[in-house]
Amino acid sequence: MASALANRYARALVEVVTKQGAAGTPEAVIGQLAAFQDVFRGSAELRNVLLSPAVPPAKKKSIIAGLGARVGLGQVARNFLYVVADHRRLSLLGEMLAAVQSLLDEQRGVVRAEVTTAQPAVEEDRRALTARLAQKTGHSVQTRFQTDPGLLGGAVVRIGSTIYDGSLRGQLGALQRRLGAE
Repeated sequence: MASALANRYARALVEVVTKQGAAGTPEAVIGQLAAFQDVFRGSAELRNVLLSPAVPPAKKKSIIAGLGARVGLGQVARNFLYVVADHRRLSLLGEMLAAVQSLLDEQRGVVRAEVTTAQPAVEEDRRALTARLAQKTGHSVQTRFQTDPGLLGGAVVRIGSTIYDGSLRGQLGALQRRLGAE
């Protein structure tokens, strides 16, 4: 969960990217910022320079502009990074991006589900499960599938803080707790 400070920046960015006549789509801006975040996270030297209070803001902006040209930052993403760097909040960029995605999903009535299955799910099962989750939640659902052979069978679905455990491992664990309680 993002901090209150990261949420504040995220709300401001969402307001800018969803405004009528905004330059670029919200997805494009998020993608550009995520590309910058990957480079930022991957370089200790870059992090040290951009996070250092000893480096003047003008120098940080020139570094962001140069790097932005290489990763394809648009004006909105670049300006956002300038503001974040000026306020010495670049360390929160990952939280901000997660909060932006959550706010956009909320505006659009989308929920994200993480589905873990014991075996890779076939496309037909994926579509059926996604449709069932959409019916259950009353929202459009974007699912991300992954596998965990340790589940033994079935699936575990996580939507926000809610977990639906239909795995064989979960059922065996519940049976073990019931037998231990009796």
